[in-house]
Amino acid sequence: MREPVYFGIKHHHFSAESAPENPWQGKRVLIVGMARSGIAAAELLHSAGALVTVNDAKAEETFGDKLDELKKLNLVFRLGENGMDALVNQDMLIISPGVPIDAPIVKKAEMMRIPVLGEMEMAARFIKSDMVAVTGTNGKTTTVSLLGAIFREAGKLCYVAGNIGYPLSAAAMLAQKEDMVVVEVSSFQLETTKNFHPLSAAVLNVTEDHLNRHGTMEVYTGLKKHIFDAQSHKDYAVLNYEDEACREMADELGSHVLYFSRLHEVPEGAFVRDGQIIWRLNGEEKAICRADEVRIPGPHNLENALAATAIAASRGVPGAVIRHALRTFAGVEHRIEFVREVNEVRYINDSKGTNVDSTIKAVQSMLAPTVMILGGYDKHVSFRALAEEIKRTPLIFHCVLIGATAAQLEKELTQAGYTAFSHARTLKDAVLKCREITEAGNNVLFSPACASFDMFEDYEQRGRIFKQLVNQL
Repeated sequence: MREPVYFGIKHHHFSAESAPENPWQGKRVLIVGMARSGIAAAELLHSAGALVTVNDAKAEETFGDKLDELKKLNLVFRLGENGMDALVNQDMLIISPGVPIDAPIVKKAEMMRIPVLGEMEMAARFIKSDMVAVTGTNGKTTTVSLLGAIFREAGKLCYVAGNIGYPLSAAAMLAQKEDMVVVEVSSFQLETTKNFHPLSAAVLNVTEDHLNRHGTMEVYTGLKKHIFDAQSHKDYAVLNYEDEACREMADELGSHVLYFSRLHEVPEGAFVRDGQIIWRLNGEEKAICRADEVRIPGPHNLENALAATAIAASRGVPGAVIRHALRTFAGVEHRIEFVREVNEVRYINDSKGTNVDSTIKAVQSMLAPTVMILGGYDKHVSFRALAEEIKRTPLIFHCVLIGATAAQLEKELTQAGYTAFSHARTLKDAVLKCREITEAGNNVLFSPACASFDMFEDYEQRGRIFKQLVNQL
C-alpha cells in the first residue's frame, strides 16, 4: 500500500504532461509565506509546470535546512523582503494561512488585478479524490484524526491534511482518485476559499477565538460557514445541534443538513439515546456502539466522535467499521495527553488548548486535584469564562501563570474570586513550581488557553518542550 510521504519532488504523481489542459503550465506564480504550506505549494506548482517565485520576510539563514528540497528546483527565491517588488509580472499570488487577506501585499495584488488564492484553495483544485472537511473553534484535530482512522479501517488510503500540519498541497501531490482526503480547516484558510468543495463537511462549534485577526465574532462565525459555500443538495453539512451559532447556519445552506448531539435526538445525523450512539438518515436508524465505549475521554470527545460518525456514515462507511475505530482510537498528541507519572503525580500535556473554550473542556475532564499551567500569546480575547470555571471547580487548587497573558489572567482570576495562583518566568520554572506544590494523587495540567507565539514556534513545539521538561524530572 502507498504511504503518505512528506515533501519531496520524486514522490509527485502529478505532472504537467499528464494534464492535457493544465492551467498552471507556464503561469508565473508568487508564493508568500515559506512555512510548511508555502513549501508544499511551491513543490506542487513547480511539478505542474508553473514558474514559481517564493517569498518570505524572514532571511534565508533563519530557515535552516527547511528549504533544501526547494533549492534543488528551478525556482526564484525572494527571501528577507516584503515581496511587493516580486509582484511585478506575476500571473497569480498564493498566500499561506499566516498571511491575512488585508495584508499590504494582498491589497497591492488586488490593485494590480493579480488573482489571489490561499494555499488550501489552490491545492484543492488538484485533488481528484473524495474529500471531507472539518472546522470549528475546538476539536478539529481530534475529529479529523479519528476520521482518518475510520476511513483507513474501511480500507481507504486516507490523507489527513490542512491545518493539522500536513499541508493540503502535500496531499495533492500524492492522493489518487480512489483515495480519501480529510481536511482540517481553520478560519485563516476559510478567508480565501471559493471553490473548495468537501462532499461532507462539519462545523463542530463556534466560540471566541482569533479576534486579533478577524475583529468580531460575526466575521469569525461567517468564515466558519464558508466551508459549505461550494456544496450542493447532494452534499452533507454536519452541524452541532447544541451550538446556537452552528444551528443558525442550517437555514442558509443548500446542502443536506445533518446534526450531531450528545444531549438530544436529532432529525437526521448522530446522537446518543439510552447510552447508545445512533445514526439516523432517511428514516432509517443504526446503533453504532455504546457511548461509554468511545476510547477518547470526556464529553467534548464524545461530541467529536458523533461528528466523525456523521461524516463517515454520510460517505457510506459501515457501522461496524465506525464502531471499531471509536473503540480503538486513542486520541492525538498534545490534546489532554498523559505524559508520565512522577512521585504519583500525573502530568498532562494539553498544549493544543490554545483558546478559552478548549481549556475549559480540559478543566472539566480532570478527575483529581489539579495544578494548572496557563498563559501565552495574546489573541485579544476575554478569560472571564475560564476564570469562572476554575473558581467553581474545586479540583483546580492552584494555577501557575506564564507568558504574555499572565497579567490579564491574574486580573480575571482575581475578579472571579480565585486567588490561588503564582507566576513563573519560563515553562521550565512553571514545571518545577508545580513539582513543589503537588503531592501524590494530584495532576499537573498544561493547558495554556492561549496561542504559543510569545515563547514558541507553535503549540506542537510548546507541547514537546513541556514533555521534555516532565521527562527530565
